Amino acid sequence: MPGSRSGIPAAVMDQRVGVVVITWQRRDEALAAVQRLSELPERPPIVLVDNGSTDGTAAAVRAQFPDVDVVALDRNEGAVGRNIGVARLRTPYVAFCDDDTWWEPGSLTRAAGVLDEHPRLALVNARIVVEPSGAEDPIVAELRDSPVPGPDWLPGPALGSFLAGASVVRREAFVQVDGFSPRLWLGGEEELLATDLLSAGWELCYLDDLVVHHRASVLRDATHRRRVGLRNTLWFVWLRRPLGPALRRSLFLARTVPRDRTSARALWDAVRGLPWLVPARRPRPAEVEARLAVLDETQRRSQARRYVG
Repeated sequence: MPGSRSGIPAAVMDQRVGVVVITWQRRDEALAAVQRLSELPERPPIVLVDNGSTDGTAAAVRAQFPDVDVVALDRNEGAVGRNIGVARLRTPYVAFCDDDTWWEPGSLTRAAGVLDEHPRLALVNARIVVEPSGAEDPIVAELRDSPVPGPDWLPGPALGSFLAGASVVRREAFVQVDGFSPRLWLGGEEELLATDLLSAGWELCYLDDLVVHHRASVLRDATHRRRVGLRNTLWFVWLRRPLGPALRRSLFLARTVPRDRTSARALWDAVRGLPWLVPARRPRPAEVEARLAVLDETQRRSQARRYVG
């Protein structure tokens, strides 16, 4: 049986993993993403959730790929589109895919095998290869060298967060914690979900032999992404961190983010969320906080997690 570039054997019709793709205003890239997924040897069921595009994305995908389940939303729901996609699948595992990422052949089968073998493992994060250079994404080194302690049975380094577009999740675990938060919309939304999975007794890990390719779309608003990402980070720390760590993280961000209008708007957005945030605050269990506190230093030194743009 032929192998892939990563050395993972090609699979045949593995229906344990479905794929959810979210997209917005990127018709050509969405078509390319679905094309690559439809050519995978696993032949996974595919759900494409179009977040209210006005460029004909949903119609184009339906016309070219009639076997794909296309959900056309009236507005941009951000990461909640993934929740909608998961609800339409019945596979035990779900791979997430953005419209500018694609899974290497064999990786979905490998992920399903690992999840089969480890029933308390909620999610696996793949290695990310940047295209067209073929280099590893800078975040990979942080995933591979994760300082988070984990149980001995984990098949890879334990994680405290993940990259949604490069992950395969156990559907049962995802549904148990209600998926991605509609409040956070999109941008750093993974950290809250990861903490809730760990707090519910699940584990997350990185696997080097799963591969996702990423060719960053030029159709993106970096300034808006920074504004939302910074707001979501502040919301996360005050939703799930104890008072002391939440305050220290907030002060660190205040010292290090660009002092400009985008950062000021992000802060104002975060403050405006206080009426819902305060009653929703639920600091994570002490044992989870102790495990993940080691990430504070990693995040301070990270060159891949910078609020710039």
